[in-house]
Amino acid sequence: MLYVHNYLIKRCIFEEMKIFKYLAILIWRIWFYCWVIGTVIVIFPVLLIATSKESWYPFFYKIAHAWGKTLLFVMGFKAKIVSEEQKIEYGKSYMFTANHTSMIDVMLMLAIVKNPLVFVGKAEARKIPFLGLIFKRSSIMVNRSDAESRKAVYGEAQRKINNGLSICIFPEGLVPIDESVVLSEFKNGAFSLAIDHQIPIVPMTFYDCKKRFSYTFFSGSPGDLRVKIHKFIETKGLKITDKNTIKSQMFDTIHTELLNDAKNIK
Repeated sequence: MLYVHNYLIKRCIFEEMKIFKYLAILIWRIWFYCWVIGTVIVIFPVLLIATSKESWYPFFYKIAHAWGKTLLFVMGFKAKIVSEEQKIEYGKSYMFTANHTSMIDVMLMLAIVKNPLVFVGKAEARKIPFLGLIFKRSSIMVNRSDAESRKAVYGEAQRKINNGLSICIFPEGLVPIDESVVLSEFKNGAFSLAIDHQIPIVPMTFYDCKKRFSYTFFSGSPGDLRVKIHKFIETKGLKITDKNTIKSQMFDTIHTELLNDAKNIK
């Protein structure tokens, strides 16, 4: 009887701690959305002005860079470049790429990259209140089911690159729904664009975003967001027929890095 009594007490304590944990995560998540929406609303007029001319984009990006760093800070995250195999030159155009595991991937990319970059994102993002309008004015929006929309991305990207900007694409396209998936198959877009415009690809591994802030609501925690910047993939002299080769090269690089990191943690 005493054993049963002690077991029940421990069980009750465990359940209470579980409830407190979920409550803390709920408040923490609400804190995130309040900051995202609140900050955009407060500086919305400034963002509208900063995105009204293409020549003003570098100024807009400075705001976005500060916004990304601020959001990570207030959530208790710390962007940390643990390895940089090649230095990013300021003022040079690149194709920035990384694995896609969380909604904070965008904030992390903004926080660590100083070169003004333009995201290529889903057209559906335009429907998000306030943020959607800013995405539309500052990003290259694509409807993947529309061939004309996909084709228009190339011309839009060329114009941005000619203005000295960089492009950012998460080549998985979407965050993997299955939590057990380490890395989803890459789409061709980032590699085709990089070859067409002869700009270097900067592969990055985001180690911790899934663990820290995944789409599973009652999960996550503050902490380091480690990033590795891999050796760049040069595209000068490459042809569009080379896209599968460099796509496989980058996939293998990031996939191996994520698997090795998981083994080291265990």
